[in-house]
Amino acid sequence: MQSNAVREAKFNVGNVTRFYVPLLLQGFSQSLAYPLVAGIVTHGEFGVDALTAFSQGQMVMFMIGGLVFAKTWMGYVAFRRLNALMMSALLAVQCVVALPPFSDWIFLGLFNLPPELAHMAARTLLYGVLMNGLFFLRNVPMVVLFDNLESAKANYATFLRLIVTFALAVCLPRMGLVGPWWGLAALTFGVGVELVATWLFALPYVARLPNRTQVEDVKSLPSIPRLTLEQFRFTLPLSLGGFLLMLSPVAIAAFVGRSVDPKDMLAIHYVTIGVANPVAFAALRMQTVAIKFPPEYAGDRRLLVYAVVAGLLLGVVPLAFSTPLIGGWYFGTYQNVPPRIVGTARLAIGIYSLISVIHAVRARVEGLAALAKRPKAIMAGQIAYTASLFTVCSILLPMGVPGWAMAVTAIFIAPICVTATIYAVLASKRWQ
Repeated sequence: MQSNAVREAKFNVGNVTRFYVPLLLQGFSQSLAYPLVAGIVTHGEFGVDALTAFSQGQMVMFMIGGLVFAKTWMGYVAFRRLNALMMSALLAVQCVVALPPFSDWIFLGLFNLPPELAHMAARTLLYGVLMNGLFFLRNVPMVVLFDNLESAKANYATFLRLIVTFALAVCLPRMGLVGPWWGLAALTFGVGVELVATWLFALPYVARLPNRTQVEDVKSLPSIPRLTLEQFRFTLPLSLGGFLLMLSPVAIAAFVGRSVDPKDMLAIHYVTIGVANPVAFAALRMQTVAIKFPPEYAGDRRLLVYAVVAGLLLGVVPLAFSTPLIGGWYFGTYQNVPPRIVGTARLAIGIYSLISVIHAVRARVEGLAALAKRPKAIMAGQIAYTASLFTVCSILLPMGVPGWAMAVTAIFIAPICVTATIYAVLASKRWQ
């Protein structure tokens, strides 16, 4: 589905950097709001333990919508229908699993939370329906902007959400408004602001969509269900990689919650993954760069070198949080982490500084698989991601490995398995 203009893009550091930086900023900023509001959540009644319940309720909620194409009016109408169907179905599921007995099975059983935290996680999941609905509504104008190569305007809307969320994260604790419900309120209000801004940016492009169908013209309407089905088939594999990345902290938490000192281990896991995930998402945007700048000759690995260097530079962010000055303030003061585990949290985030290199290399080979039209390679890598997470945790838990170390190890090994699997499948003719 790449245009000639896309395939003619020539590699040089300047061109790649100009293309990658807006993508990087968006990937980074999309998940930055959650560690921002953690300062509201952790200063409530249950302290840092509330972040565990809040995060688990949030993580169960998140479904990544995925990018689909709406370059004509019919495509746009089909995508609106697809988005509405997905929103209705998934929000209904979210409401059901937030209520007993399903919520008890998930939060008391799977995640092994104490009853008061399990109740908090279930309420977070239920009350998060509004925010998740706003995210789904935002999908439509954001896709319109991307299809018109206006990623900068989509970034402006996201940055506006961050500014509003940051302002609330600063003001609400000073007013004594703390705890998970105020944290959720801050997130939801920020997403609402982003939705309004995104629609305002997108409206001119919607008005100019070609092949616009008049209300009385019914001849072309039968093609909408077909377009909707095609878009769903296209969206699903693209969404799965990001979904698995968001799901990994929850999957790992099921094991960490059964390690020694589970409350402390889960607290370390969530406060550190809140810093590591924005960097990981920024690194994963290298997939789009690999599609935009394909190899120009056999053995062309210039983008691989670029991905490694970009990953190392991104790693400076979590590395800074391992220092006594920044890490001590962020974990000890802002996140309200008990002093006894601040040092361990700083150590964990320092190790995470290398995760961006692994994700950048992984994203590059995923882009190569997309260019080669080898969806089976991408799917095999995603299966390897999930399988490796569970395998590593299943091995380390009986060995008595500390929960935070188990999480770090699994999160490192999983993308390495993805990369190795995709390379192996690309080299094999059997999977073509």
